[in-house]
Amino acid sequence: MSNDYFQFRQFVVHQQLCAMKVGTDGTLLGAWAAAPSGKCRILDIGTGTGLIALMMAQRFPEAEITGVDIDEDAVVQAAENVRLSPFSERVHICHQNILNFTDTIGFDAIVSNPPFFVDSLACPDSQRTIARHAVSMTYEQLMHQAYHLLKDEGRLSVVVPSDSRAQIEAAACLEGFFMTRVCLIKTTPTKKPKRQLIEFQKHPVSELDIKEGIIEESTNVRSDWYQQLTKEFYIK
Repeated sequence: MSNDYFQFRQFVVHQQLCAMKVGTDGTLLGAWAAAPSGKCRILDIGTGTGLIALMMAQRFPEAEITGVDIDEDAVVQAAENVRLSPFSERVHICHQNILNFTDTIGFDAIVSNPPFFVDSLACPDSQRTIARHAVSMTYEQLMHQAYHLLKDEGRLSVVVPSDSRAQIEAAACLEGFFMTRVCLIKTTPTKKPKRQLIEFQKHPVSELDIKEGIIEESTNVRSDWYQQLTKEFYIK
Protein backbone atom coordinates (compact mmCIF):
# COMPACT_ATOMS: atom_id res chain seq x y z
CA MET A 1 0.00 0.00 0.00
CA SER A 2 1.06 3.61 -0.61
CA ASN A 3 -0.55 6.89 0.38
CA ASP A 4 -2.02 7.15 -3.13
CA TYR A 5 -3.63 3.74 -3.45
CA PHE A 6 -4.61 0.59 -1.58
CA GLN A 7 -4.33 -2.79 -3.28
CA PHE A 8 -7.05 -5.33 -2.48
CA ARG A 9 -7.34 -8.83 -3.87
CA GLN A 10 -9.70 -8.04 -6.73
CA PHE A 11 -9.47 -4.26 -7.09
CA VAL A 12 -7.34 -1.20 -6.37
CA VAL A 13 -8.55 1.90 -4.53
CA HIS A 14 -6.78 5.09 -5.60
CA GLN A 15 -7.33 7.81 -3.03
CA GLN A 16 -5.17 10.86 -3.71
CA LEU A 17 -8.20 13.06 -4.52
CA CYS A 18 -10.22 12.02 -1.45
CA ALA A 19 -10.24 13.68 1.96
CA MET A 20 -11.00 10.39 3.71
CA LYS A 21 -8.61 7.59 2.83
CA VAL A 22 -9.15 3.82 3.00
CA GLY A 23 -9.57 2.95 6.66
CA THR A 24 -10.74 0.32 9.09
CA ASP A 25 -14.29 1.68 9.38
CA GLY A 26 -15.09 1.36 5.69
CA THR A 27 -13.41 -2.01 5.38
CA LEU A 28 -15.35 -3.37 8.34
CA LEU A 29 -18.67 -2.14 6.99
CA GLY A 30 -18.01 -3.43 3.47
CA ALA A 31 -17.20 -6.88 4.81
CA TRP A 32 -20.05 -7.01 7.39
CA ALA A 33 -23.11 -5.37 5.81
CA ALA A 34 -25.88 -7.73 4.70
CA ALA A 35 -27.74 -7.79 1.40
CA PRO A 36 -29.98 -10.34 -0.32
CA SER A 37 -28.31 -12.95 -2.49
CA GLY A 38 -29.04 -12.91 -6.20
CA LYS A 39 -30.11 -9.80 -8.08
CA CYS A 40 -30.51 -6.87 -5.73
CA ARG A 41 -29.97 -3.13 -5.57
CA ILE A 42 -27.51 -1.61 -3.09
CA LEU A 43 -26.98 2.08 -2.29
CA ASP A 44 -23.74 3.41 -0.77
CA ILE A 45 -24.37 6.84 0.81
CA GLY A 46 -21.22 8.96 0.97
CA THR A 47 -19.22 6.59 -1.20
CA GLY A 48 -15.91 8.50 -1.00
CA THR A 49 -13.25 6.43 -2.77
CA GLY A 50 -15.89 3.84 -3.70
CA LEU A 51 -14.35 1.29 -1.32
CA ILE A 52 -17.57 0.02 0.25
CA ALA A 53 -19.40 -0.04 -3.09
CA LEU A 54 -16.60 -2.16 -4.58
CA MET A 55 -16.55 -4.51 -1.60
CA MET A 56 -20.31 -5.03 -1.87
CA ALA A 57 -19.94 -5.66 -5.60
CA GLN A 58 -17.35 -8.36 -4.88
CA ARG A 59 -19.45 -10.00 -2.17
CA PHE A 60 -22.73 -9.91 -4.12
CA PRO A 61 -21.86 -10.77 -7.75
CA GLU A 62 -25.37 -10.19 -9.12
CA ALA A 63 -26.02 -6.90 -7.32
CA GLU A 64 -26.32 -3.47 -8.91
CA ILE A 65 -24.62 -0.87 -6.73
CA THR A 66 -25.05 2.91 -6.73
CA GLY A 67 -22.57 5.13 -4.88
CA VAL A 68 -23.58 8.72 -4.11
CA ASP A 69 -21.32 11.52 -2.84
CA ILE A 70 -21.55 15.30 -2.52
CA ASP A 71 -17.78 15.78 -3.04
CA GLU A 72 -16.93 16.21 -6.72
CA ASP A 73 -13.30 15.12 -6.32
CA ALA A 74 -14.38 11.98 -4.47
CA VAL A 75 -16.85 11.16 -7.24
CA VAL A 76 -14.11 11.52 -9.88
CA GLN A 77 -11.87 9.23 -7.83
CA ALA A 78 -14.57 6.65 -7.12
CA ALA A 79 -15.66 6.55 -10.76
CA GLU A 80 -12.08 5.88 -11.83
CA ASN A 81 -11.69 3.15 -9.21
CA VAL A 82 -14.86 1.53 -10.49
CA ARG A 83 -13.76 1.83 -14.12
CA LEU A 84 -10.53 -0.01 -13.32
CA SER A 85 -12.29 -2.74 -11.34
CA PRO A 86 -13.87 -6.03 -12.53
CA PHE A 87 -17.26 -4.64 -11.44
CA SER A 88 -17.51 -1.58 -13.69
CA GLU A 89 -20.74 -2.72 -15.36
CA ARG A 90 -22.55 -3.13 -12.03
CA VAL A 91 -21.35 -0.12 -10.00
CA HIS A 92 -22.53 3.41 -10.78
CA ILE A 93 -21.24 6.57 -9.10
CA CYS A 94 -23.39 9.71 -8.82
CA HIS A 95 -22.32 13.26 -7.90
CA GLN A 96 -25.31 14.37 -5.88
CA ASN A 97 -26.39 15.46 -2.43
CA ILE A 98 -28.18 12.43 -0.96
CA LEU A 99 -30.83 14.81 0.41
CA ASN A 100 -31.90 15.47 -3.19
CA PHE A 101 -31.48 11.88 -4.39
CA THR A 102 -34.66 10.19 -5.60
CA ASP A 103 -35.42 6.64 -6.69
CA THR A 104 -38.73 5.08 -7.71
CA ILE A 105 -37.78 1.40 -7.33
CA GLY A 106 -36.18 1.21 -3.90
CA PHE A 107 -33.02 -0.45 -2.63
CA ASP A 108 -32.65 -3.87 -1.01
CA ALA A 109 -29.71 -2.69 1.08
CA ILE A 110 -28.20 0.66 2.01
CA VAL A 111 -24.72 1.09 3.47
CA SER A 112 -23.13 4.22 4.87
CA ASN A 113 -20.06 5.33 6.74
CA PRO A 114 -21.77 8.60 7.71
CA PRO A 115 -20.38 11.93 8.90
CA PHE A 116 -19.30 11.83 12.51
CA PHE A 117 -17.79 14.02 15.24
CA VAL A 118 -21.17 15.79 15.22
CA ASP A 119 -20.43 18.08 18.17
CA SER A 120 -16.71 18.63 17.69
CA LEU A 121 -15.04 21.59 16.02
CA ALA A 122 -14.90 21.49 12.24
CA CYS A 123 -11.41 21.07 10.83
CA PRO A 124 -9.95 23.81 8.59
CA ASP A 125 -9.85 21.63 5.45
CA SER A 126 -13.35 22.12 4.01
CA GLN A 127 -13.27 18.89 1.98
CA ARG A 128 -12.26 16.88 5.05
CA THR A 129 -14.88 18.71 7.11
CA ILE A 130 -17.65 17.58 4.75
CA ALA A 131 -16.38 14.01 4.89
CA ARG A 132 -15.92 13.85 8.67
CA HIS A 133 -18.57 16.10 10.17
CA ALA A 134 -22.35 16.20 10.06
CA VAL A 135 -22.38 19.62 8.45
CA SER A 136 -23.95 18.57 5.15
CA MET A 137 -26.09 15.73 6.53
CA THR A 138 -27.32 15.00 10.04
CA TYR A 139 -28.15 11.56 11.38
CA GLU A 140 -31.82 12.56 11.27
CA GLN A 141 -31.55 13.45 7.59
CA LEU A 142 -29.64 10.25 6.84
CA MET A 143 -32.32 8.13 8.49
CA HIS A 144 -35.14 10.02 6.77
CA GLN A 145 -33.64 9.52 3.32
CA ALA A 146 -32.64 5.92 3.98
CA TYR A 147 -36.15 5.03 5.18
CA HIS A 148 -37.74 6.35 2.01
CA LEU A 149 -35.14 4.83 -0.31
CA LEU A 150 -35.14 1.38 1.32
CA LYS A 151 -37.54 -1.36 0.33
CA ASP A 152 -39.90 -2.70 2.98
CA GLU A 153 -37.73 -5.74 3.68
CA GLY A 154 -34.43 -3.94 3.09
CA ARG A 155 -31.52 -3.47 5.47
CA LEU A 156 -29.59 -0.33 6.40
CA SER A 157 -26.04 -0.86 7.71
CA VAL A 158 -23.82 1.85 9.19
CA VAL A 159 -20.56 2.16 11.10
CA VAL A 160 -20.35 4.83 13.81
CA PRO A 161 -18.14 5.72 16.78
CA SER A 162 -19.47 4.20 19.99
CA ASP A 163 -20.17 7.63 21.47
CA SER A 164 -22.47 8.39 18.53
CA ARG A 165 -24.62 5.30 18.88
CA ALA A 166 -27.26 6.95 21.05
CA GLN A 167 -27.69 9.78 18.54
CA ILE A 168 -28.03 7.60 15.47
CA GLU A 169 -30.23 5.09 17.30
CA ALA A 170 -32.59 7.88 18.38
CA ALA A 171 -32.74 9.27 14.84
CA ALA A 172 -33.47 5.79 13.47
CA CYS A 173 -36.22 5.14 16.02
CA LEU A 174 -37.96 8.43 15.26
CA GLU A 175 -38.00 7.56 11.57
CA GLY A 176 -39.48 4.09 12.18
CA PHE A 177 -36.39 1.88 12.03
CA PHE A 178 -35.63 -1.01 14.39
CA MET A 179 -32.13 -2.06 15.36
CA THR A 180 -31.64 -5.71 14.36
CA ARG A 181 -27.91 -6.44 14.46
CA VAL A 182 -24.91 -4.88 16.25
CA CYS A 183 -21.21 -5.66 16.31
CA LEU A 184 -19.16 -3.92 19.00
CA ILE A 185 -15.64 -3.39 17.65
CA LYS A 186 -12.66 -3.35 19.99
CA THR A 187 -9.19 -2.38 18.77
CA THR A 188 -7.64 -4.88 21.23
CA PRO A 189 -9.20 -7.30 23.76
CA THR A 190 -8.63 -4.97 26.74
CA LYS A 191 -10.02 -1.78 25.21
CA LYS A 192 -13.61 -0.61 25.18
CA PRO A 193 -15.48 -0.75 21.85
CA LYS A 194 -14.31 2.19 19.75
CA ARG A 195 -16.80 1.79 16.90
CA GLN A 196 -20.00 -0.11 16.21
CA LEU A 197 -21.48 -1.76 13.16
CA ILE A 198 -25.26 -1.40 13.31
CA GLU A 199 -28.01 -2.80 11.11
CA PHE A 200 -31.53 -1.35 10.97
CA GLN A 201 -34.71 -2.70 9.39
CA LYS A 202 -38.28 -1.46 9.09
CA HIS A 203 -39.62 -4.36 11.14
CA PRO A 204 -38.65 -5.50 14.65
CA VAL A 205 -36.93 -8.81 15.34
CA SER A 206 -37.65 -11.12 18.26
CA GLU A 207 -34.11 -10.73 19.60
CA LEU A 208 -31.39 -8.20 18.87
CA ASP A 209 -28.26 -9.91 17.52
CA ILE A 210 -25.29 -8.44 19.43
CA LYS A 211 -21.75 -9.66 18.89
CA GLU A 212 -18.25 -8.42 19.60
CA GLY A 213 -15.33 -8.14 17.22
CA ILE A 214 -11.65 -7.56 18.01
CA ILE A 215 -9.29 -6.17 15.38
CA GLU A 216 -5.92 -7.03 16.93
CA GLU A 217 -5.03 -9.65 19.52
CA SER A 218 -1.85 -7.66 20.18
CA THR A 219 0.10 -4.92 18.41
CA ASN A 220 0.16 -5.59 14.64
CA VAL A 221 -1.32 -9.08 15.12
CA ARG A 222 -4.75 -9.28 13.52
CA SER A 223 -7.34 -11.34 15.37
CA ASP A 224 -8.79 -14.51 13.91
CA TRP A 225 -12.18 -12.76 13.78
CA TYR A 226 -10.85 -9.85 11.73
CA GLN A 227 -8.85 -12.10 9.42
CA GLN A 228 -11.90 -14.27 8.78
CA LEU A 229 -14.11 -11.24 8.12
CA THR A 230 -11.71 -9.64 5.64
CA LYS A 231 -9.94 -12.66 4.13
CA GLU A 232 -11.54 -12.23 0.69
CA PHE A 233 -10.21 -8.65 0.44
CA TYR A 234 -6.79 -8.25 2.01
CA ILE A 235 -3.65 -9.53 0.32
CA LYS A 236 -1.59 -11.50 2.81
